[in-house]
Amino acid sequence: MTARLLEGRPVADAIWRDVEQRAVAFSSTAGRPPMLGLVAGPDESAAAYARQVERQFGRHGLRVARPSAATLDFAGEVRAFSRDPTIDGVLLLTPLPEGVDPEAVALAIDPSKDVDGQHPHNLGRLAQRRSAFAPATALGGIRLLQHYAVALRGAHAVVVGRSPVVGMPMALLLIDADATVSVCHSRTQHLAEVTRQADVLCVAIGRPHLIGPEHIKPGAVVVDFGTNPMPDGAVVGDVQADAVRAVAGALTPVPGGTGPITVAVLAQQTLSAAELHLHER
Repeated sequence: MTARLLEGRPVADAIWRDVEQRAVAFSSTAGRPPMLGLVAGPDESAAAYARQVERQFGRHGLRVARPSAATLDFAGEVRAFSRDPTIDGVLLLTPLPEGVDPEAVALAIDPSKDVDGQHPHNLGRLAQRRSAFAPATALGGIRLLQHYAVALRGAHAVVVGRSPVVGMPMALLLIDADATVSVCHSRTQHLAEVTRQADVLCVAIGRPHLIGPEHIKPGAVVVDFGTNPMPDGAVVGDVQADAVRAVAGALTPVPGGTGPITVAVLAQQTLSAAELHLHER
């Protein structure tokens, strides 16, 4: 058996086509493009991601606003974007400088503009199976599974990782899709015994090559969210892709799997926020 590769690019392209059409319609009605307010600390990886967001948004009819000057008042900048009627979504990129409480800054985001699902209000609504903005990476994983027609209703899904950015929201989204979900983490004993039960295995633990073939049920679908930089400059996932490919039925590559979808989902949620605010006015 050789696992089918679940490439992220076709999924992202389909989302971008939807985004472009909706962005044109919004701009025609509102007289301006959809706008994302982006606040980030000095971390270089966050800065690189911010540049990627600006570039991709610009290509597809959206715009990104940044604070006009360097500041340590991150909560103030977030509040300003949240109150600005021309800003439709707010994105906070971490890590923030030492001494700045990221939770306090996230709480300053207007939940109706929280297009990356960072405010506890939205995670709480996900837990209640109510409509909410989900973290874009986790929602991108669901979009990928839907695109490739992976059956989730009644399936046993195992999520390795419980962060509020990927693991926990992924588990909640899978529950909403009627999967039966187990969540594993760094304290889980006999990890392979649990993961081998999974029809769908989602790995977001941030440990390179943690998951090997001994963790995989034959024929399972494996979604690898890991993006671990290595000393030689390569980026590897949390899954031993070459070894797992002989056991799994389908596998996302790293890079090229879930990664390309995240910014597209972020744009799609920014448009949803923009359309909601436009209809409320």
